Amino acid sequence: MAINYSFGLPLKHHFAEYIYYNGLFLPHEIDRILNFWEADKIIKATLSGKDTYNDKLRKSNVMFIDNIPENDWIYNKLASLAINCNNERFWFDLLGFHQELQLTRYSEGDFFDWHLDFGAGEISARKLSITMQLTDEDAYEGGDLQFMINNKIETAPRKKGTIIIFPSFIMHRVTPVTKGTRESIVGWVSGPPFR
Repeated sequence: MAINYSFGLPLKHHFAEYIYYNGLFLPHEIDRILNFWEADKIIKATLSGKDTYNDKLRKSNVMFIDNIPENDWIYNKLASLAINCNNERFWFDLLGFHQELQLTRYSEGDFFDWHLDFGAGEISARKLSITMQLTDEDAYEGGDLQFMINNKIETAPRKKGTIIIFPSFIMHRVTPVTKGTRESIVGWVSGPPFR
C-alpha cells in the first residue's frame, strides 16, 4: 500500500512499502530536466555494481546528471524530500547522495527485471531509492514500475511528476515498454551499513 502526498495533504496508510508525492517539480522544471539528454553522454544501462551490459535482465539507456552547482536545484529538492520522507516513515541513518542521479530512458522493448537496489560493494550503502516520472502517462504503454509486496505485485502511480520513494531492499521492476518511451530520474540516498 502506498502513501500519497500531494501538496502536503497526506492520505495515510499504515503499512506503506513506498510513498509517492506529486507537485514538487513544476512542468517547466520537468521540461528542463528532459532537455539534459546529450547524445554523447548516453550509455546502455548496466546492472548495479557491475560494468557489464546484460539485456536479459535490463535493457534501457541512461545518462548521469552531474552533481554540480547549476544542478543543485534538482539534487536539493530530491534530497529534502527524501529526508522528510525518511523522518516521517523509515528512520534510516542517511548521509546523502553518494552517486549521481540517473536519467533513464525506456524505449519500446526496454525493461528492468525484478531486482533490488541494495546489494554488495558500492551499492551496499543505498538506503532509499527515488524515482521521478518525467513522461506523460499516456505517452507510452507498458513500462510500469512494480513492487513485489508479500508475493503480490503492486503497480506504482505513473502520473508525470510523481516521485516515488522506497527502501532500496524492496524487490521491484519496470515492465517492458510496448509502445512509446518512458523517461525518469532514478537516485539513491545512502547511509552507513544496516546493522
